[in-house]
Amino acid sequence: MKILVVNAGSSSLKYQLIDMKDETVIAKGICERIGDTGAISHKTFDDRKYSADIPMPNHTVAFNCVVDALTSKEYGVIDSMSEISAVGHRVVQGGSIFDRSVIVDEKVIEDIYNLAELAPLHNKAHVQGIRACIECLGNEVPQVVVFDTAFHQTMPAKSYMYPIPYEMYEKYKIRRYGFHGTSHRFVSGVMTDILGKVEGTKIVTCHLGNGSSISAVKDGKVIDTTMGFTPLAGVEMGTRCGDVDPAVVTFIMEKEGFTPDEMSNFMNKKCGFLGVTSGYSSDSRDLEDAIAAGPSNPHYEKSKLAVDILIQDVKKYIGSYAAEMNGLDAIVFTAGLGENNTHLREEVCSDMEYFGIEIDREINEKTLRQSNIVKISTDNSKVAVYVIPTNEELVIARDTLALISK
Repeated sequence: MKILVVNAGSSSLKYQLIDMKDETVIAKGICERIGDTGAISHKTFDDRKYSADIPMPNHTVAFNCVVDALTSKEYGVIDSMSEISAVGHRVVQGGSIFDRSVIVDEKVIEDIYNLAELAPLHNKAHVQGIRACIECLGNEVPQVVVFDTAFHQTMPAKSYMYPIPYEMYEKYKIRRYGFHGTSHRFVSGVMTDILGKVEGTKIVTCHLGNGSSISAVKDGKVIDTTMGFTPLAGVEMGTRCGDVDPAVVTFIMEKEGFTPDEMSNFMNKKCGFLGVTSGYSSDSRDLEDAIAAGPSNPHYEKSKLAVDILIQDVKKYIGSYAAEMNGLDAIVFTAGLGENNTHLREEVCSDMEYFGIEIDREINEKTLRQSNIVKISTDNSKVAVYVIPTNEELVIARDTLALISK
């Protein structure tokens, strides 16, 4: 059985075709610049590659390009789309409506669209992607949606409510939703397998990338997470500021004359690594290179400061979540930075002897750009520390298979 996993953005459409017999990716790719000039990049399991600039005025045309690539005699992996049993879609915002994955019907599409106010750049694009798939494949091929926010719906009210007038929550649904839930779900599930149990486990999962979030997972369920009403909250990120004093927002707006939209753009796209380094880079690899070059590098001081801020942020959340859970069994690092930034992992875990955290620096230094699970804590460490590569697409495919099998 083959499942197609789709992640539609406002001007992009990523895809993976997964053979559920052995859960292998047999083809993947991305359509970019949808609504403009258009381009597709496609790669098969046996390393056949195809790329082309193709006008893509909308997501339906883009999905037809995906169909052509998958069924191509030269670059394809299936004879026809009839070999695809279902399509699984990533959806960023499910609000408080969806606490699990569901099969798509018109009401589900309507609910996703109505939640677009909470994720304007994402949910409308997801709806376009779903409708494009239905238009191309018909209603006979089941569609499933998997929500980034669903895994966080187990948070208690004391974790997801903000101390604002309750009427604001009732009128506008302002609360902590959390994001990257599919990733946190995957790696925490792997970690409970390693620990050999779900009940009684206390895990902090660190999804660190250009966008970062940290979750406290107790007994296999999220009790708290760093991202909030939007993905802007929490730790410092590539271009996002993370948590700041709310008064800073109004202060900057007054001083700079920013409109609400301009302020939102400022906090989402001009802050974080990029802001602290005065525009040098939002990519941690550039910052690490500047740090490695030493004080003679003109970007050394600000790059070090930017990285130190993130290290401090992650440390604080690990500590606070250990307090919330009354203990800590394991820390998991995942996503681009979590899986590949050895310096960040080492510094986060340094000076944490109070918690019984001790990593093997030699193993940690060697653990990057690999797909296997690695324990980077020592045998003496009271807290297990692991690098677990995330696989959100596999979670989506598994949920899709489970739902259509019913």
